[in-house]
Amino acid sequence: MTGNSQRRGAIRGSKKGPSTGSGGQRRKGLEAHGATPKAVERTKHPAHKNAVRGATPSAARAASRARPARSGGPARSGGSPRRTKGSSEIVYGRNSVLEALRADIPVTTMYVAGRLESDDRVREALKIATGRSISILETPRGELDRLTDGGVHQGLALQVPAYAYVHPGDLVNPQTPGIPLIVALDGITDPRNLGAIIRSVAAFGGHGVVVPARRSVGMTASAWKTSAGAAARIPVAQCSNLTRTLEDYRKAGFFLLGLDMDGDVTLPGLELAKEPLVIVVGSEGKGLSRLVRETCDQIVSIPMSSVVESLNAGIATGVTLYEVARRRAL
Repeated sequence: MTGNSQRRGAIRGSKKGPSTGSGGQRRKGLEAHGATPKAVERTKHPAHKNAVRGATPSAARAASRARPARSGGPARSGGSPRRTKGSSEIVYGRNSVLEALRADIPVTTMYVAGRLESDDRVREALKIATGRSISILETPRGELDRLTDGGVHQGLALQVPAYAYVHPGDLVNPQTPGIPLIVALDGITDPRNLGAIIRSVAAFGGHGVVVPARRSVGMTASAWKTSAGAAARIPVAQCSNLTRTLEDYRKAGFFLLGLDMDGDVTLPGLELAKEPLVIVVGSEGKGLSRLVRETCDQIVSIPMSSVVESLNAGIATGVTLYEVARRRAL
């Protein structure tokens, strides 16, 4: 014999044709057991343990006694909360760091470049961090460059928890002084534009900014940096559906003004400045989306010379907010 037939324990069959099968004796053992249960329903899975750990005592006892369903019927409801990508953010730049510390934003670590040339902002930031018992690490500039993705950190950076958005309804507060003024962003994806808009909202008496959860910029470290610390004072709300949120604001008594080059009214002719307003800003390339545009009460344009075709979202918002603030002061 050749090959593996000489191997110890090998069996070489001499008969050809079909071999004897199980004859259906194990058919029941091969039947499907139904849909795979969710991770949180499997008692030995970490997700189940996390859910039990975060539940009330009575709910924890009930969950610990539960067993995964194997019948293929409807799965039990419940589950542990999903974790978002990136549990922390890096805020950098002397103004941004100092404003974040002044606003008592939770800080994990403060990074200070070695041999940093001190000024009033650095001294105050170190004093606040020391008073709050924040961990202060002297860090090589190369490491700070890496942490900030090459941003202009000016030798200071903070590690902070991921930004906590408020609910859009939280921006409607009758106790807030002044006439309500909110800015909503439609399709803006540049964090520097968001930071500049937040800075303008703070400068001209606005009360908050609304961003969609999808296809829109969020509060990143770059937005923090561009806001020059204003993000510590101006709340940013996140909504799942911008059109529906705008309709809710209208029901609350707001007028919706959309900014667009082809406006029904020019900014100097705006007559609604002293009313509660939501100013809706579209992206520089596409402008306002169709549904958002149709939801607005008026479309306002900014008159410009023929030399400039358009303004970016941050500048257009700043110009509009200034004009609204000027008319409200009259």
